[in-house]
Amino acid sequence: MNEKQAEEAADEQEGTEAPEPEVQEQPDREAMTAEQRVELAEREANEFRGKWMRAAADYQNLKRRSEQERADLARFANASLIINILPILDDLERALDTIDSKLAGLTWVEGIYHIYRKFRQGLESAGVSEIEADGATFDPNVHEAVQHADGEENKVIAVVQKGYKLGERVIRPAMVIVGQGGGAGEARQEENSTA
Repeated sequence: MNEKQAEEAADEQEGTEAPEPEVQEQPDREAMTAEQRVELAEREANEFRGKWMRAAADYQNLKRRSEQERADLARFANASLIINILPILDDLERALDTIDSKLAGLTWVEGIYHIYRKFRQGLESAGVSEIEADGATFDPNVHEAVQHADGEENKVIAVVQKGYKLGERVIRPAMVIVGQGGGAGEARQEENSTA
């Protein structure tokens, strides 16, 4: 027997051994007693009720998931716009921080300050909040360490750039300088050795 004949024989065997789908036999309702028909009808009703309850639960789960996804989409739809606006807020803050004290009472300076406040209020009403960083324990989920310096270990010493959240989602981590445990500890050791 050559290879071709062997393959054909194998194909024929596979074709004859294919399992037939199981067909549930329907009982002959005519031959059943009234009690048997009632019992069968109750079983079928329970089976259909169970399937209906599972389908209803699946539908409710689908509905809840789709509503949650829609709410998340609506909440985060403007995230990219907000991310692009944050540098403008940073620039306004830097400009207000560098105003000379001689100019502080001028009306145009007060006008810029009011614009800044309205800008902040608009972002807050959209769900944007500032990430607390200065003096906080370093958290890599909301802080980005850009430098280590002498100071209390694992504490934020200074904020280089503010971070923001939209709801509970971080849209820009706070860029911070983190203490590495030097400086303050060494100063305490020097004080103790001189005493």
